[in-house]
Amino acid sequence: QIQLVESGGGLVQAGGSLRLSCAASGRTFGRVAMGWFRQAPGKEREFVAGINWAGSSTSYVDSVKGRFTISRVNALNTVNLQMNSLKPEDTAVYYCAAASSRYAAVGRNDFEYSYWGQGTQVTVSA
Repeated sequence: QIQLVESGGGLVQAGGSLRLSCAASGRTFGRVAMGWFRQAPGKEREFVAGINWAGSSTSYVDSVKGRFTISRVNALNTVNLQMNSLKPEDTAVYYCAAASSRYAAVGRNDFEYSYWGQGTQVTVSA
């Protein structure tokens, strides 16, 4: 069982930066891939970024490549999402998620994740 709590969301102007953090509890955190997803009003939830259990492999949706960076510190049970050059289209509720299977590669589908945080709002003004 893994519990996740996100923080770091807020309101920022276009071109600005935010850093989201996800604090995890549970003994298996260091053995599962982690992901960040987002859901904008009226849209389906989409994969944003993911990182494997060791932190050695990452994956990003094309729209955030070069702007967002995912990282993790297993010793601290945390995963972060550094978001730079933010755009109004990045506005959404951002969710942290922990994968279902231990030592699996980074998944890009929400059904590959069993544990979810409550979400944190990110709003980017034009």
